[in-house]
Amino acid sequence: MLSHYWVRALASLKHAGRYVRSFGRWMLLASVTGVIGGFTGMFFHASVEWATHARTTHEYFIYFLPVAGIVIVGLYNAFNSYDDNTDTVVEGARRDGRTVPIALAPLIFISTVLTHLCGGSAGREGAALQLGGSIASQVGIWFEVDKKEMRVLLMCGMSALFSALFGTPVTAIFFALEVSVVGIMQYSALVPCVTASVVAYIITRVNGIEPTRFALANMPQITASTMLLTVLLAALCAVLSIGFCRAIRQSEKLMHRIKNEYLRIVLGAAGLIALTKLVGCYDYNGAGMDIILRAVEDGSAKPFAFLLKIMFTVITISAGFKGGEIVPTLFIGATFGCVFGSIAGADAGLFAAVGMVAMFCGVLNCPLASIFLSVEIFGASGLMLFVIAVGVSYMLSGYSGLYGSQKIMSSKLRARYVNKNAGK
Repeated sequence: MLSHYWVRALASLKHAGRYVRSFGRWMLLASVTGVIGGFTGMFFHASVEWATHARTTHEYFIYFLPVAGIVIVGLYNAFNSYDDNTDTVVEGARRDGRTVPIALAPLIFISTVLTHLCGGSAGREGAALQLGGSIASQVGIWFEVDKKEMRVLLMCGMSALFSALFGTPVTAIFFALEVSVVGIMQYSALVPCVTASVVAYIITRVNGIEPTRFALANMPQITASTMLLTVLLAALCAVLSIGFCRAIRQSEKLMHRIKNEYLRIVLGAAGLIALTKLVGCYDYNGAGMDIILRAVEDGSAKPFAFLLKIMFTVITISAGFKGGEIVPTLFIGATFGCVFGSIAGADAGLFAAVGMVAMFCGVLNCPLASIFLSVEIFGASGLMLFVIAVGVSYMLSGYSGLYGSQKIMSSKLRARYVNKNAGK
C-alpha cells in the first residue's frame, strides 16, 4: 500500500516536471525572440521614421521611386527570395513550421525603408511579420526546435515585432494567434506569444519609442441612434474591405502578366508618380499616419481620400514594393469613417475610429485582435461601439482577406466548418 503511494507520488512529480521544463523552455525561446525582436523593431521604427521625415522634407525624392524599385527587385533576385512574403510566415505558422530564410530580414528591412523614402504607399506590418518570422526561424535553428515548435516560435516572432512597432502588445498576441487559422486558436502558443510580445514592448518603451495612441475628442452616450450608425458604418466597411482585398489580388494578377519584374516595378513607380502629380499633394504617399491622426482627433478628411489611398496602395503592392497593407487599411477606415460621420451629422472623429477598427477586422478576419486594438489605441470608453463594429464587419466581410495563405475554418454564417483560404 505504501509503495503504491510512493509510485503515484513519483509519477505526479514526473508529470509536473514535464510542465515545468516545457514552461521554462518556452519562456527562454520566447524571451530570446522578444529581445531580438524588440531591438530590431526599435531600429526598424527609427529607420522608417527617418525615411518618412526625409521624404516629406525633400519632396523630389519621389522621382527616385523607379530607382528604388530596381534596387528592391535586384536585392530579392540576388538572394532568390522574390516569392518570399508575409504569406510565407503565415503559412509556416499555420501548417508546416517551415523556417523563414534569414536573408528575408535585411531584404524586407531595406526594401520597406526604400519604399517609404521614395513615396510608395505602404505600411510597416508586412515588414514586421516577415522580420518576426525570420528572427524566430533563426532562434529555432539555434535551439534545434522541431517543426511543431517552429510553428509556435513563428507566432512569437509575429507577436514581438507587431508589439514593438505599434506599441499594442495585447493586440499583437491575439493577432498572432488568430491570423494564420481563423476559428481555431492554438492555445499552447498563448504563453510564448505573451512573453515575446511583452518583452519586445518593454524594450521599445524603455528606449523611448512611443506606442500608437489616439485621443478621441468626444465619446457620446451610447444610444440606439449611435449603435445603428455603427452597424451601418461597419457594414459599409465590410464591403469596402472586400473591394480593397480583391483590388489588390486582381491588380497583382494583371501586373504579373508583365513577366519582367524590373519593368513591372518601374511601371508601377511611374504610375505612382503620375498619380501623385495628378492629385496635387503627397497625402497618399507613405503610410499616412498624419492623415489618420487628423481624421480621428480633428474629425477632418477629404471626401475621396479613402478611394485615393486604395488606388495608391494597390499600385504600390501589386508592382512589387514592400511594406504592408495594414496601416493603409487604417488610413482607409479612418478617412471613410470620418466622411461617413460628417454626412450622418455625428461625431466625425468617433466614427473615424470606428471605421479604422472595422476595416482592420474586415481585411484580417481577426475579431479578438480588433477588439483589443480598439482598447489599446482609443481606450475602453467606447468599447461597446467597437465590439458592435467588429462583429458586423467580421460577419459581412465574407472570406476575403489580405493574406491568401490564411485559413478560415469556421463559417461566418452558421455553425459549421468551411476550410477556406482567404481571398480565394
